[in-house]
Order: sequence, then C-alpha cells, then structure tokens
Amino acid sequence: MNIERATIADAEEILALQKEAFTQEAERYNNFAIRPLTETVEQFTSLFEINSFLVVRETGGIVGSVTVREENGTAFIGRLIVKRDFQNRGIGSFLLDSVEKQFVHLNRFELFTGHLSDRNRAIYQHKGYREFRRGIMDGIEMVFMEKVNSI
Repeated sequence: MNIERATIADAEEILALQKEAFTQEAERYNNFAIRPLTETVEQFTSLFEINSFLVVRETGGIVGSVTVREENGTAFIGRLIVKRDFQNRGIGSFLLDSVEKQFVHLNRFELFTGHLSDRNRAIYQHKGYREFRRGIMDGIEMVFMEKVNSI
C-alpha cells in the first residue's frame, strides 16, 4: 500500500467516500444529520486549509483517507475512512500508522469515535489509544482517545 497527501483536486472524490463511509455510522446511531453526511463540497474543501489529507489509492481511485491537523504538539486525527469494499484489509490501520510516522515529531495523537462504534474503539485501543473523555457532537456521544508519543 502506498500513502500520499491528497490535494484539493481530490476533494470531491474524498467527500463521496466520506458520505459512503459515514452512512454506516449514521445508520448505527439513527442520525443522518451528522456533519460528514451534510457537508457541501465548499464546506469540505475548506478543510484543506487547516488539515492534511492522507489517502490510499488503488486502481480506480481513493479507497481510504484520513485527516490530520497539527496544533500545540498534538496531531488531531479525523475522518478515518475506508471504502466499504476494501474494509478488513488493514487499510485503516495502515492510515493510522502512517499518520503516526509522518507526525512522529509531535507529543501526542488524538481522535474520537462514537460510543457505539465498538469495532473502531477496539482498533484504536489495539494501536495504543486510551479513552480520556466523552462529549456530545451532532447529538451523538463521542469517545475521545489519545496516544502519547514515546519518541
């Protein structure tokens, strides 16, 4: 697998993948008003101003993506998504590992997922992330997890 930084030219393709991936989450919570599903192309494109986007490409296009925002020694990881037909092949773990390698100079990594997303939480825990708080976002209880970098 190869990882690369996405450009603004990839925005529409990543947004389509995001909507596909987050539809599964919306079904789990019976909440289709979550931001990843309601964002316009313009709103999504603006995220490129403050986030780095990493993607995995296969023949036919982008099959996985993650965002990273660096702030005060922390890498804020978001929107880790994998195309449905490519799930369970290690792409999500590969994206997460790639973020940690590319941002190894930072003190910590932070991400969040929904409280009912047991599979996501298990993957993150396996990767060394630990819950440190909970909060409500888009009407869903979110589990915030962190990993301290032991450079």
